[in-house]
Amino acid sequence: MATKTTPTLVDHLVVGAGFAGLCAAIKLDEAGETDFVVIEKDSDVGGTWFANTYPGAACDVPSQLYSFSFALNPDWSSHYSPQPEILAYIKRVARDSGTLDRFVFDTLVLDARWDDGQSRWLVSTSAGEYAARTLIAGSGGLSEPRMPEIDGIEGFQGEVFHSARWNHDVDLTGKRVAIIGTGASAIQIVPELQRVVGHLDVYQRTPNWVIPRNERKYTGVEKELFRRVPATQRAVRAGIYATLESRAPAFTRFPGLMRAVEGQVKKQIAKAIDDPELREKVTPTYRAGCKRILISNAWYPALAQDNVELVTDPITKVTADAVVTADGTERPIDVLVVATGFYVTEPPMAQHVTGRDGRTLADVWGEHGMAGYKGTTVSGFPNYFQIVGPNTALGHSSMIFIIESQVRYIVDAARTLREQGLAAVEPTAEAQQEWTEAMRERMKPTVWMTGGCASWYLDKFGNNTTLWPGQTFRFRQLLSSFDVDKYDVAPLTEKESVPA
Repeated sequence: MATKTTPTLVDHLVVGAGFAGLCAAIKLDEAGETDFVVIEKDSDVGGTWFANTYPGAACDVPSQLYSFSFALNPDWSSHYSPQPEILAYIKRVARDSGTLDRFVFDTLVLDARWDDGQSRWLVSTSAGEYAARTLIAGSGGLSEPRMPEIDGIEGFQGEVFHSARWNHDVDLTGKRVAIIGTGASAIQIVPELQRVVGHLDVYQRTPNWVIPRNERKYTGVEKELFRRVPATQRAVRAGIYATLESRAPAFTRFPGLMRAVEGQVKKQIAKAIDDPELREKVTPTYRAGCKRILISNAWYPALAQDNVELVTDPITKVTADAVVTADGTERPIDVLVVATGFYVTEPPMAQHVTGRDGRTLADVWGEHGMAGYKGTTVSGFPNYFQIVGPNTALGHSSMIFIIESQVRYIVDAARTLREQGLAAVEPTAEAQQEWTEAMRERMKPTVWMTGGCASWYLDKFGNNTTLWPGQTFRFRQLLSSFDVDKYDVAPLTEKESVPA
């Protein structure tokens, strides 16, 4: 007879050990909320930066801002950091934080259900059961790769892998390689592959606006100054933040300002590419900013090389050894690389989270699209907190700023639960609806809605449920403290004990 496993009782269960989950762990610990566990599907901290190890992987947000405000790194090698440096930074911060003893790796969430009787989340994982007062989802929108639905791709006989699951055992030297997608990952990968492969086919559905990457190395003197006088690094960080924030109105209120970006990119294209037909293929016809603006100095020069072909005809099928396009052309390949993004507007984690009424978060969001209160909590899902939730991603600045803002709000919610003797909090339906309507109203004049493109920012209903339609300091103001008056609350009963 099978015995039922007794779940591990914990105040806070955090899912994901990337920037979001690590920040939550550190700030919970600092606030005295020490009874938490962080579960992570991979074998170490890092999240996106642990999984994405493709050639050329790097951040397109300046290093000084792409780091925690409470853990500055004086040793960044350059203005934009490569993936190994970011991963090393996350590992160091995790190690120095003293919280790693509460991280459980190689662990998948199988099911998470709210139990009204216990006022706890009952969570099944691949490594055991948990009963948690709060469930904090920090798995992010770039955690589950999206494979394209192409006829015959399963029957391809060569090597095939997603950019976020790079197979480093495959030697690409001299091979015939195809890459599907021309987004943020692809523009970093293609210049690296072009140098080593025999031939590279790049399959593009829609061109992107790719601006120059103003890269530079930090000198030894600068690093030493940052180390000895941290105020100088904070000043540099503040300057970068102000510069990026100054660009937000062009995205959110005055899309016409993006013409300046378009002119800059067209000059870059003309300088790198002589072939007029190729120039036309890589020049977008929509407003810059409608889709994510990309950063690279190597993208256009790589496409102009003799061993690269940019293919814009739609793919109809993949055979055992080739890709076939709508014009009937069959291009033989040895390796197929897929750089087709992630499930951003339909996060897989939502399929495993079941709220008070027995519906999953995926069911609820499937009806009208992703929605939540302040991008962090969801009506019908008590004590559930989503880091990088609906309308929290950015098109102009660093997500670390958003993550820290949300974590501050969540930690204050945990304090409120404890100090007010509450068993559960969930945003009222009215508060969430008001917030959602405000987001959609503010989205109307933005470049993401008026720029004339179809992007992964938009869900199947045509709503931008991904991005924050404003400047980040306003987001931080709105989440500066936990506004319990916007929540339905349930007091602790006699059977329930206040968290120790």
